[in-house]
Amino acid sequence: MSFEQIFDESYERVLSARRDGNDFFEAFYQRFLNDDRRIAQRFAYTDMATQQSMLKKSFYSLFAFYASGQADDSIRRIAERHNRDHLDINPELYDRWLECLIRTVTQFDDEISEDVELAWRLVMAPGITYMKFKYDK
Repeated sequence: MSFEQIFDESYERVLSARRDGNDFFEAFYQRFLNDDRRIAQRFAYTDMATQQSMLKKSFYSLFAFYASGQADDSIRRIAERHNRDHLDINPELYDRWLECLIRTVTQFDDEISEDVELAWRLVMAPGITYMKFKYDK
């Protein structure tokens, strides 16, 4: 089985775990916000329901980037919004984001394994690299 298939199956499991995936995204943000005070400060006045919805859409952009190997308009807009001139999301925070995501997947995927973790990392890596690269651009 390919890592893309492993990822797809895991993603389905975490989203179907509870309430159409909302529990997964809520748990992720709780973990992410508690990971670093700088992160919590960034989200202090954020409507978290809206933020969770945006994260779901961002996932699709990351998947598309991984699958196609090309930056579409969606990921370009996300990268621009997060760059130094706009939200100023420091590139190191993407590593924290990924680690919090992996820990949340581990919590929600009953079939977690090294291959599942690696699949998530491989699928997320190109988009994260793109976001970091575009920080100063």
